[in-house]
Amino acid sequence: MAQRALLVVDMQNGVLATPRFDRAGRCARINQLIAAADQVIFIQHTAADLAVGAEGWQIVPELEQPAGAIYLNKTACDSFWQTDLAAQLAAHAIDSFIICGCATDYCVDTTIKVAASLGYHVTVAGDAHTTADRTYVSAEQLINQHNEVWADLIMPGNPVRVRSTEELLQEWRPH
Repeated sequence: MAQRALLVVDMQNGVLATPRFDRAGRCARINQLIAAADQVIFIQHTAADLAVGAEGWQIVPELEQPAGAIYLNKTACDSFWQTDLAAQLAAHAIDSFIICGCATDYCVDTTIKVAASLGYHVTVAGDAHTTADRTYVSAEQLINQHNEVWADLIMPGNPVRVRSTEELLQEWRPH
């Protein structure tokens, strides 16, 4: 049976210090996915204000952190760039995963597109990623727009899937 893998992007204290759309709901749905996953990979952004080990770098307290979770640091929007994410996925025989986290329009978006281009089978938990309001558009509009764009990406033979958390949990349940 294929592993049920979950990639959780940048759900950190410092990242979520800025108000994010539906934080409580997003965290609750991410926890549902964490509970159902065989392997969870937490991606953590590092920067001057997100120094490794600092409070801002830590995963938000609302999220469960299961034993056996993998933690990877990154310095760019792309979770694959100069990280060992690809090596970790290979070591665990993971070629498909569900992705969730923050920020929809930056690190989540970039990681989805790069992963699909690298041949990974990516499913977006469409109601388990978040962002902040931007100058010209609301967070909710950005989330909906990105879900639409990802579902329509032209990736011959490897489409990005966008599903609700409930749909994903149904898929993961034994039949």
